[in-house]
Amino acid sequence: MVKIAKGKRPVYLENPQTDKLLAIVMALAGEVSVLHDRLDTIERLLEVKGILSATEIEAYEPDTTVTKEREQWRAEYIARVLRVLQEELETLNQS
Repeated sequence: MVKIAKGKRPVYLENPQTDKLLAIVMALAGEVSVLHDRLDTIERLLEVKGILSATEIEAYEPDTTVTKEREQWRAEYIARVLRVLQEELETLNQS
């Protein structure tokens, strides 16, 4: 369930558009950081346990089902990252 903050978005920099861009970049940075740590953990555990090597992981080619699932995830992810802009568009459209 996605939580939506109520009230006006605080402005920290002189330009509200710069604030929005900063929010997007920071959301991406947070997602990438968590993803990196989790992926690193999984790859290390797989290699230590002799299940998969880094070479095998690099050589993997997803099938059609996996590709479609990844595309769905990516669309949802981009929507979360660009949420700030979507909210603004919705506000403008309601006016």
